[in-house]
Amino acid sequence: MSDKSTMLNRRELLRTGTLGIGSLALSHLLTKEVQANGLHHTPRAKNVIFLHMVGGPSQMDTFDPKAELDKWDGKSLPEEVTRGQKLSFIKPDAKAIKSPYKFAPRGDSGIVMSELFPHLATVADELTMIRSMRTNEINHGSAELFFHTGHGRLGRPTFGAWTSYGLGTDNENLPSYVVLKDQPPNAGPAAWSSGFLPSKHQGVQFRTGDRPLFYLDNPDGVSTARRGDVIDTLGQLNSLAFDRYQDPEIKTRIAQYELAYEMQTSVPELADFKSESEHILKLYGLRSDGQGGDFAKNCLLARRLVERGVRFVQVFNKGWDHHQNIYGALPHAARKVDQPCAGLIKDLSQRGLLKDTLVIWGGEFGRTPMVQENNAGTGAKTPPGRDHHKECFSIWMAGGGTKKGITYGSSDEFGFGITENPVHVHDWHATCLHLLGIDHEQLTYKHQGRDFRLTDVHGHVVHDILA
Repeated sequence: MSDKSTMLNRRELLRTGTLGIGSLALSHLLTKEVQANGLHHTPRAKNVIFLHMVGGPSQMDTFDPKAELDKWDGKSLPEEVTRGQKLSFIKPDAKAIKSPYKFAPRGDSGIVMSELFPHLATVADELTMIRSMRTNEINHGSAELFFHTGHGRLGRPTFGAWTSYGLGTDNENLPSYVVLKDQPPNAGPAAWSSGFLPSKHQGVQFRTGDRPLFYLDNPDGVSTARRGDVIDTLGQLNSLAFDRYQDPEIKTRIAQYELAYEMQTSVPELADFKSESEHILKLYGLRSDGQGGDFAKNCLLARRLVERGVRFVQVFNKGWDHHQNIYGALPHAARKVDQPCAGLIKDLSQRGLLKDTLVIWGGEFGRTPMVQENNAGTGAKTPPGRDHHKECFSIWMAGGGTKKGITYGSSDEFGFGITENPVHVHDWHATCLHLLGIDHEQLTYKHQGRDFRLTDVHGHVVHDILA
């Protein structure tokens, strides 16, 4: 009998209960997972691809043009603009600095974008551009946590974990929540943690390349059938432990062992780009052999993951913290993501996946219109950069039930404050969950005596950006 047949027969045995004691609890876990809490309304999106630009992109150099800064270049902004505003490394009287980049309307929709994103400009009509985001946190680690968990301190579940908890998985052979990264974010694993939710909802890290996970191969001398026997025995022992202690984390352990076994088959196929046409590889900026930048490979892998039913794919791209030399570093950062982002949207669209997949691009906060010209640690003079700014920044979304080709919200003439339609991170979380068919006020988990949710006690759905 082949190893694959053994795997299938073993799964059937587990489901029919012929392995004896504890099999009832185990078989429940091995049945395809349905919605954990049920949908609250008809969903517009089934999956999420969240492209997080670690560091905080400058809104006035990317997606929110500010011609007024040309007039104020080298001058302090009016005191009434900066009064009472929290800054990280500069003072309120720091001089304004204009953007050297040209902006122009893109596509039929006329969304105005910087020249730094020529490829993204070709899909402008698919985007929902939000220029009025705001957050509570001004430093990277806490701001990343807030952007992903709705809270600035450790211990809360992330957006992806809540999505997994609320909707379950569409593929029993892959995790419901996968994390792809070139470098770790400042918040580290807390940025994909399950917090106090059951640990099966934690993001599973995949490495970039043709070996996304370690230990996919059996040890020398151990066949797949033998490995399956080991998993079976562990499952029975863990089921006995569950019957005795009723600890839900034991169920999670059983499911994780089983998932690890299944991924020995599913992951190598997933990471093999040989089945992709040269046309698709070029769309992402990859060479014909499938090689190229890590972010480009991660975007293609993200498409392959949602295509196979993975509920939430988190892609981290580091390199957007431009306290200094922003005009040397920003073009490089934009170049790394421009073509892969556009390619991802085009690829999802031509496969009919974009309507069901919510694509999100953004950083944990924005940057100031004022210049930072000294190293935060040494105080030494540096090429100009921009400081952190939490009160106003830009993100974009595409697909998954969002309106196409619109710009929502606006900032003042400097890009420092919001003048119309503010969108707090809590509102954005509520809106994303709404698109997934979830009422953010009803998706709760009892912990330490009270119900918690992603939006805590805040958040309103931004209906104006919904199609």
